[in-house]
Amino acid sequence: METMLKSNPQMQQRNNHSGQETSLWSSGFGMKMEAITPFLGKYRPFMGRCCQTCTPKSWESLFHRSIMDLGFCNVILVKEENTRFRGWLVRRLCYFLWSLEQHIPTSSDASQMIMENTGVQNILLGKVPGAAGEGQAPDLVKKEVQRILGHIQTTPRPFLLRLFSWALLWFLNRLFLNVQLHKGQMKMVHKAAQEGSPLVFLSTHKSLLDGFLLPFVLFSQGLGVLRVALDSRTCSPALRALLRKLGGLFLPPEANLSLDSSEGILARAVVRATVEQLLTSGQPLLIFLEEAPGYPGPRLSALGQAWLGLVVQAVQAGIVPDATLVPVATAYDLVPDAPCNMTHDLAPLGLWTGALAIFRRLCNCWGCNRRVCVRVHLAQPFSLQEYTINARSCWGSRQTLEHLLQPIVLGECSVVPDTEKEQEWTPPTSLLLALKEEDQLLVRRLSRHVLSASVASSAVMSTAIMATLLLLKHQKGVVLSQLLGEFSWLTEETLLRGFDVGFSGQLRCLAQHTLSLLRAHVVLLRVHQGDLVVVPRPGPGLTHLARLSMELLPTFLSEAVGGESVGSAGLGCMWGRGKGPLLMLPSLPACAVRGLLAGRVPPEGPWELQGIELLSQNELYRQILLLLHLLPQDLLLPQPCQSSYCYCQEVLDRLIQCGLLVAEETPGSRPACDTGRQHLSAKLLWKPSGDFTDSESDDFEEPGGRCFRLSQQSRCPDFFLFLCRLLSPILKAFAQAATFLHLGQLPDSEVGYSEKLLQFLQACAQEEGIFECADPNLAISAIWTFKDLGVLQQIPSPTGPQLHLSPTFASRDNQDKLEQFIRQFICS
Repeated sequence: METMLKSNPQMQQRNNHSGQETSLWSSGFGMKMEAITPFLGKYRPFMGRCCQTCTPKSWESLFHRSIMDLGFCNVILVKEENTRFRGWLVRRLCYFLWSLEQHIPTSSDASQMIMENTGVQNILLGKVPGAAGEGQAPDLVKKEVQRILGHIQTTPRPFLLRLFSWALLWFLNRLFLNVQLHKGQMKMVHKAAQEGSPLVFLSTHKSLLDGFLLPFVLFSQGLGVLRVALDSRTCSPALRALLRKLGGLFLPPEANLSLDSSEGILARAVVRATVEQLLTSGQPLLIFLEEAPGYPGPRLSALGQAWLGLVVQAVQAGIVPDATLVPVATAYDLVPDAPCNMTHDLAPLGLWTGALAIFRRLCNCWGCNRRVCVRVHLAQPFSLQEYTINARSCWGSRQTLEHLLQPIVLGECSVVPDTEKEQEWTPPTSLLLALKEEDQLLVRRLSRHVLSASVASSAVMSTAIMATLLLLKHQKGVVLSQLLGEFSWLTEETLLRGFDVGFSGQLRCLAQHTLSLLRAHVVLLRVHQGDLVVVPRPGPGLTHLARLSMELLPTFLSEAVGGESVGSAGLGCMWGRGKGPLLMLPSLPACAVRGLLAGRVPPEGPWELQGIELLSQNELYRQILLLLHLLPQDLLLPQPCQSSYCYCQEVLDRLIQCGLLVAEETPGSRPACDTGRQHLSAKLLWKPSGDFTDSESDDFEEPGGRCFRLSQQSRCPDFFLFLCRLLSPILKAFAQAATFLHLGQLPDSEVGYSEKLLQFLQACAQEEGIFECADPNLAISAIWTFKDLGVLQQIPSPTGPQLHLSPTFASRDNQDKLEQFIRQFICS
């Protein structure tokens, strides 16, 4: 899978001011080192296995180890061999000939089938109370149904599909170096399609281009024409009309009206009938579970949950016996349409606006070798029916963040309640509210479960690794030779931990490719002996690097099910060959340990002094739980079937395995290795899976307890700091948001307050040099977390909802307690 750019010694800048810097980029770096290939994909981990707890039958049936060795293919690489013809002219028209040979299933007009749907017929006959058909002429209602149906979809046009596929293939080859897809993952999807259940692809949403790229990739692999659920807010009316003819689906505006609205009842019935017709006809459906990029709001898409709810409703009603869900993730080196201003909603994209954007992109790519690489990941398909049956057994009691953390923040309580956190930032749509309350909860947790699986299985790109190293370890600059060694180390450890990377090739070419993509955010300086120094640009450059480094967080925060175990030799906290500390566990427990030591040892104290302190297992559990509750679920994306107590036990095991924590015998206790005088307990020695609490205790008490110390190895301090800094941007943003409460900017609207908070974060960034915290998404996350925590209250007013400071946190003392509670997890 070759994704590297080759050196281009002829790249020159036009103006004299940056000419010297340009020569550094184009000189091939002048490195005196061998071209090594440490990760050519010989032992790539196979990612994306479905949840063994919720879907055990799918976990076994739709996977075979032989598919792991099938390798990758470049979807946009179309040659003469991909057509039935040969010759000189074919080599120049292969894109067009390939599009003509693609099979497009003939689809009959679905309008009549939708009109004959039982729900629509009941409305036409006036049998639904409060619906638009009650007391009206059937012909008028039928015309209204046809109008709504025309807004949702039209029959795809084969000629337009072939023409668009040819144009898109030509455009993608000039925009990307390659679009990689694992053949084994595609084989799993084909095997699932042969079982007869309709395929529903549930995808992340990294770019507006995903709506075109993913249907093209799946169409080129023989899955037919995908019907794509798109957001009407991002498209103009003219563009929506074109996309409908290419397979696009749009919700009518009437579907979001209140539940008792007659127009809303009719529109929702037509939408349900449309989804039922798509599922019964076996057409694949693509739904985006994330909001559109640049949207300042929750991560989970309300529109995606609405479409997924319609699929769940159709399966539970018996319209189709089952549906096969396929998590999808797309990873880019750099997102092509990353917005510069994320504080406002995106304007709808029109035909002329889109054509102008394509023309500008092609002009930027013309004669330039800074094209990005793309990796499309298809996770293991699973049965919706099986998930629905098994997932309900994992549901437990939940409480709001205010009940969980507020008493602890104020010092009124020290025990963390034995319950999970309930946090839902995605506003429900009328389509979702029309479902039963139990089904609404099922859809929310299913969408979070699938999105967690998609993000965890997404490949780590080279820009994310490079940005993490520059942001967390080398903000003041680093020699390129050292950076290459650390890049190779972090890449190898990512692979060892069971996460794949979206690149391969020679290390020197890989570094040139990555740094050329980050050219706007880093500076290259030549030093003696021909070496180069890479320095991140201050200001917005660090903010952009922080966003890229967030792509690496799932490698350390998400717990993969069924992954291969890594030996203790690979988990050690070692440097080895000058590559830097091994990073093999989540940063979350490291920050929890930092919070536990904050009240005992001064932050500037030596590592040896911190290692003297004994840390009990109960205290570690408590700190991990506190931090787990504080951080938003949109960041952590925990799987609903995994309890937080199970997570605490797993991260504690990792802290021990990596060598950061060392078991310590308490004075007077029997050594843990002395099993000769131990007696069987009268109680059962086993506990249900995911339950690590004693039935008679809520604070994880164990006989004798276990204590730990921080390891005194010379390499552990840097390792510990590196882990803590992974979460420092969001924790520092939360702490500065708590400081902002002192300025008395309330009451205000949520939009106005978020803009003021962002301005405050930017001012602090200029003063303190912490630019990675000046992110609008972090500002919004801080406000919503404070609302859940009971710090802020939203009160209706004649001008709209207004944010007020709650009476509990109106005092300066409680505001200081909140800031102190957050800062205990931050490592300076």
